[in-house]
Amino acid sequence: MRFISSILEKLQRHPKRIVFPAGTEPKIIQAARLFYSNRLGVPILLGDRTQIKKIAAELNVPLEGVRIINPIESEDLEIFARRYEFLMKNTGIKLPEARAAISKPLYFGAMMVALHQADAIIAGGVESTSTILRPLFQIIRTAPNVPTVSSCMILEFENPNIGENGVLFLADCDVIPDPNTEQIADISVETAKLALHLLNKRPRVALLSFSTKGSASHPTAVKMQAAAALAQQKANAIGLDADFDGELQADAAIVPEIAAKKIPLTGKTHSVAGRANVLIFPDLNSGSISSRLLQHVTCAHAYGQILLGLDRPAVDISRGATAHDILGAAAIVGVQATAYNKLYPGAGQKFPGE
Repeated sequence: MRFISSILEKLQRHPKRIVFPAGTEPKIIQAARLFYSNRLGVPILLGDRTQIKKIAAELNVPLEGVRIINPIESEDLEIFARRYEFLMKNTGIKLPEARAAISKPLYFGAMMVALHQADAIIAGGVESTSTILRPLFQIIRTAPNVPTVSSCMILEFENPNIGENGVLFLADCDVIPDPNTEQIADISVETAKLALHLLNKRPRVALLSFSTKGSASHPTAVKMQAAAALAQQKANAIGLDADFDGELQADAAIVPEIAAKKIPLTGKTHSVAGRANVLIFPDLNSGSISSRLLQHVTCAHAYGQILLGLDRPAVDISRGATAHDILGAAAIVGVQATAYNKLYPGAGQKFPGE
C-alpha cells in the first residue's frame, strides 16, 4: 500500500475528472465513491441515472460528489455523434450510425476524454479487451510520434524486496499478441517512462525469456537480446534515464542471489539483473498468464491495464478487478494526466484526426 498511498497523495494536490463508462456496475460505483471521498477529483459515471441510484442505495454508497450522465439523454450526444462521424468518415459511416455508436457509454466516455470533458477514462470491468480497445483506438487514437500502443500492469507486493520497494511494472499484458523486436523495444521504453514518472526512481528494465544471457539458443531469446539493445538506444536518444538488459529469466531478473549465480560479474556490477523493477514479456501469452498468476498467487494489489501510447490517459480494467484495484488505476491515470505532455509531447493538443 506504500506505492498507491503515494499516488493518492500526488493526485490530491492536482485533482482530475475521471469517467467510468460501466457506471451501473457495483464495483465501479464503489470505486467512484472512493475516488471522491479520497479528494482525488470528480468521478463521472455513465449509464441510466435511475438504475445507478438504485444500485448505489442497495450498496449503501452515497453519490454525493459523483456526476452521473446518461449518454442517450445528454445534450452533448449530437455534438459527439458528429465528431464521431468525422473521425470515421473513411469508413462511410453516416450520422444515424454515429449517433447509435456514441449512445453507448464506452464510445461516449472516449469522446468525453478526446474533447477534454474528462481527463482520463477507466474502461472495462464487464467487457472483453477487444470491445474496450475498439472505441479507444477509434476516438482517442495514438499520441504523436508513438508507433506502438501497449499496456502495463502494476503490481504491489507486501514484500519490499521485490522490484522497487514492492512494486513491479509488467508489460505488455493486454494489447499486442506477438510483438516484434522494434515493438518490444518501444514497449520497454514506454513502460520505463511510466515507471520513472510514478516512482521517481531509475527504471531497471529486464526483458524476459526462458534463457539468461545465451544459456539457450532460440529466436525468442535472440529477439529479447536485440530488443534490449534497441530499447537502450531509444532511451538514450530521448534522454530517458533508465537501464535495459536481456535476455533474462524471471528469477535472474528479480532475485539477486540467482542473478549472481547465472550471470558472472566479470569485474562489473549488473544494474538490472536481480534488481529489476520493470519486466517486459516476449509475447501476450506470457505477459497475461504471468501477471494474473502473480496477482492471485501472491495476493498482490493489481492496477491496470494502464494503456501506453494513447493520446489521452486510459485504463482497461480486468473483469476480476476489485473496487480498490479500480481506485488505484484511476489514481494512476489521474497522476499521468497531470504531466501527460511530458510523457507524450504534443498529446491532447487537438481533436484526433484534425
